[in-house]
Amino acid sequence: MKITVVTPTYNEAENLPKLAQALFALPLDIRLLVVDDNSPDGTGAVADQLAAEHAGRVQVLHRAGKLGFSSAYLEGFKLALAGGAEAVAQMDADFSHDPQVLPAMLEQLQDRDMVLGSRYTPGGSVDERWSIWRKGLSAFGNFYARSILGLPFRDVTTGYRLWRREALQGMPMERIQSTGYIFLVEMAHLATCMGYRIGEVPIYFADRRYGSSKMSLRIQIEAAMRVWEVRWKTADLRRHTR
Repeated sequence: MKITVVTPTYNEAENLPKLAQALFALPLDIRLLVVDDNSPDGTGAVADQLAAEHAGRVQVLHRAGKLGFSSAYLEGFKLALAGGAEAVAQMDADFSHDPQVLPAMLEQLQDRDMVLGSRYTPGGSVDERWSIWRKGLSAFGNFYARSILGLPFRDVTTGYRLWRREALQGMPMERIQSTGYIFLVEMAHLATCMGYRIGEVPIYFADRRYGSSKMSLRIQIEAAMRVWEVRWKTADLRRHTR
């Protein structure tokens, strides 16, 4: 199955070559699509060099500035589908999402529409160096979103996902209005409303190896508050799928 990995980047010059190497070492038919928001550290130039070194396997979408997480993925999805991808993966560039898990996710995708790389399904975990407070905040935020939206799977906030082409094409993208990390919750919720078969593969979520994190407490609090907005906006879909 032809897989395109969509990776939004902002200041990931150190990580990107390592990610490409790890992906292309897998026994899979993989292409990497980098969506770079004009990173000041030269990530875009690094991506272009990778595209030259791996002709036909790396594609780069250069954007004018820091235009946002959700729009990076939505534009990336369109390009991946237009390029003939049979499956589309969402993956961070910082190795918090282990590329070695992709084969297991692909195997489960054979009878699923979307597969989550899950920290909270049995066998999954987060970085052991996290403080108790950080672990608790992450687990509670996930439980909070699951409970409000009534989602049946364990990890609704994970950014590591693998979509079947037909499922991604069938998503009502025109309804998506989220601009931050709540986009991940909204996509998972919409997939559930569409009646998609969703699986989970356990992952170990590691802290980034290089560069600085984009996540902050403010972003997490904002995402928690906007879960209610996602619920209200999809009331018609939830009634339709009951």
